[in-house]
Amino acid sequence: MDAARDGARDGASLTKTRIRNGVWEGVLKAESDIGQPALEVRLNEVALPGLSVTALPDREREWLVKVPVPASVLNEGVQTFLIRARASGQTLAHFTIITGVAMEDDLRAEVDLLRAELDMLKRAFRRHCVETA
Repeated sequence: MDAARDGARDGASLTKTRIRNGVWEGVLKAESDIGQPALEVRLNEVALPGLSVTALPDREREWLVKVPVPASVLNEGVQTFLIRARASGQTLAHFTIITGVAMEDDLRAEVDLLRAELDMLKRAFRRHCVETA
């Protein structure tokens, strides 16, 4: 199967519509006839089962993409799922699930660190402006 057929070319775009009952859903639209797209979903470079691609009735070159999220892959931390064209490996969409109470503290700590780094850069920039003026 060539890359055009798998949805990686010809202007194919995958747009999330919702996550419901543990299933991510999106609509794949193609600018030209690519046939039935061959997609895969990966988490940590491991292909996950269950992805389905179904042609939408009365909507030419559009498919409903469903990705069930297995409970077994949900662990504390951040999991990023990549939806890719199978032949080319091009990422068409992604979604992230964050679980666990500790993540809130981790995110706050990360934001605090970014603020501190930004303050340091601002001071260095101001010092540079004074020295070169």
